[in-house]
Amino acid sequence: MERRDFIKTSGLISGAYALSGMSVLANSSISSTNVAPTDTYWLDGPMRWAQLAFVERDPGHYDPDFWLNYFKRIHADGALLSAGGIVAFYPTKIPLHHRSDFMGNSDTLGYLVEGCRKQSMKVMLRTDPHAARQNVYDAHPDWIAVTADGQKRRHWANPDLWVTCALGPYNFEFMPQINAEIMERFGPEGIFSNRWAGHDICYCEHCKRNFKTYAALDIPPKADKLDPTYRKWAEWRMKRLREVWALWDSGIRKQKPTSRFIPNGFPDKIMTGREADLFFADQQARRGLIPPWSNGKGAKELRSTLGLKPLIGIFSVGIEEEFRWKDSVQSDAEIRIWVAEGTANGMRPCFVKFGGDIFDKRWMESVATLYEGYHKNEKYLRNTAPMARVGLVYSEQTERNYGGKPWQQKSGDHLDGFYHNLVENRVPFDMVNDRLLTPDDLKRFKLLILPNIAALSDAQCKQLQAFVERGGSLVATFETSLYDEEGKQRSDFGLAGLFGVLYSQKVEGPMRNSYLRLQPNPDSQTQLILRGLGDTPRIINAIYKVNVTPTATFPSPVTLIPTYPDLPMEDVYPRVAQTDTRELYLRQVGKGRVAYIPGDLDRSFWQLLSVDHGQLLSNVVNWALDEEPVASVTGPGVIDVTVWRQDKSMTVHLVNLTNPMMMKGPFRELIPVEAGVSVQVPTGANVTGVSLLMSGQKPKFERNGNRITVVVPKILDHEIVALDLA
Repeated sequence: MERRDFIKTSGLISGAYALSGMSVLANSSISSTNVAPTDTYWLDGPMRWAQLAFVERDPGHYDPDFWLNYFKRIHADGALLSAGGIVAFYPTKIPLHHRSDFMGNSDTLGYLVEGCRKQSMKVMLRTDPHAARQNVYDAHPDWIAVTADGQKRRHWANPDLWVTCALGPYNFEFMPQINAEIMERFGPEGIFSNRWAGHDICYCEHCKRNFKTYAALDIPPKADKLDPTYRKWAEWRMKRLREVWALWDSGIRKQKPTSRFIPNGFPDKIMTGREADLFFADQQARRGLIPPWSNGKGAKELRSTLGLKPLIGIFSVGIEEEFRWKDSVQSDAEIRIWVAEGTANGMRPCFVKFGGDIFDKRWMESVATLYEGYHKNEKYLRNTAPMARVGLVYSEQTERNYGGKPWQQKSGDHLDGFYHNLVENRVPFDMVNDRLLTPDDLKRFKLLILPNIAALSDAQCKQLQAFVERGGSLVATFETSLYDEEGKQRSDFGLAGLFGVLYSQKVEGPMRNSYLRLQPNPDSQTQLILRGLGDTPRIINAIYKVNVTPTATFPSPVTLIPTYPDLPMEDVYPRVAQTDTRELYLRQVGKGRVAYIPGDLDRSFWQLLSVDHGQLLSNVVNWALDEEPVASVTGPGVIDVTVWRQDKSMTVHLVNLTNPMMMKGPFRELIPVEAGVSVQVPTGANVTGVSLLMSGQKPKFERNGNRITVVVPKILDHEIVALDLA
């Protein structure tokens, strides 16, 4: 399929969309006939973006030509520049739109826009509507957000400012004026709005009245996702934000049909995928215990709904911890790994620098090196199809509607556990949104992994059943399908027929000092499941488990050793040496395979990072996949592997995460590793050459049947193995 086939021109398509149990009516004045496909091809053009987020004192204090020269040096072909909202960086004529106190008679934004266009860059302009000054408060106090105790909300970081209500007149009446002025004056490719969706629950007079009209309810006193009133409020908020998006987008398109409104985030990825023609992902950097693959995870989640629409990854050169230091910079190694993860997973890089007057320039050489490498190899980064055969399912539906019981806390750890396991085991995989399970959505996958996807509708369960009937395989854990789409518990699993077990009405745990008994058997299935675990009779168990009753005959490679005391030391011995209670259920269903793990093994793996848990999960995945992976990688270290197809090539991205700081703190250095790579060549394709794009090498390669093997002598941060195909 050609790239432009993925550039949807419909934007906010007219009609009704099902969203979280409600119907949202799109703006019927906007239709796919407004813009011809050729008019929007610019969307797929820029590959390397630069964002300069002005601060108020930049006019007169920073050198715009310095930035224009830097943009040219790094081959940036898209610019995201601050325009207005909190501060206008051009001579605005709109009352209450605060113009920078430092601008004088100049046009800070206009000079930079003109300079970027002379360099043939596409220009996106940024607004920020989330805060306002005292004069706005004085003129329109009803535009200001209100806390639960009835107080107007001061800005948490700058008490001189007030926080605006995102769901009231400020966004519906004032900001459209600013958008119109920006479009008329500069004609950008689009407007990107930061912090447009509000902060916390607002109790202003407009929100109270509008929510009462919508739901005949008072706004809930606090955020509680299991509270029916809060759920109704969240539904209403989604509708209001959808209306803001439609209003702003339609106004922008009236002045320039090819332009777009791009929201900085939306609380529903399905709607984002449907309605955004391109998207900026604001995943700027690591903080706390976020692993370095998180940028790739965010990219995979968005791509699961966006397809191959352009996805731009905003990354910060500043420090993104809880207490932010925006005028200092991250280490070279940390920036390179974060960007590599995004690029490998289909994002186009966009650095963001807060403030045009630079205090610390150490980041600039690092970004220049990355961008120059990506520019040189641009044709290999214009992906036309992902090649992964494994899909890791994620569920916004479960996230919204599941929880409350002790064993349901930290439910996101199930997904992170399986994600990390697949990265560690170098399995090429993509993410799958659980509301996109049609045959067309799933046709490229052989295996779906469901890490405690607890809330599934009957229709979704039927879609998964059909996937297996077509020859697909499933791996599922814990309470997967035990709840419907609204979070109501079923009497049995919705996927009980696939699992071959019934729910025994109990979840057990936390299980202290419980184990999994490993029972070797000469059959090949058991040997694969216990590979790498053959020299021990048992490993630690998960922390919680669902009690189930089998309805079919199963092998027994993994069974339960129940909890026994871990203190006093004299009492630490098993009371029951072994049981016939299986903790892994494996079955062949037609041409597909199904593995059900009743324990929270994936979550336990993330929390404990047990080597044995990781090995067992990897073995189960390999058993269920039951085919050679599209790419396999050998050698030391932790390497994230992603595989793509382009018009005349195929690429294997290798991101080297090997580092003592992988799970905490910024990378201090990059530690190179060597790898052997084996790639499955598409049927009928002839490999005419192999290149290592980032190091510029032309390695020797061998072809054996339908596989190409090559040695990559050194992966520092990011290497791309490119196969040229005839």
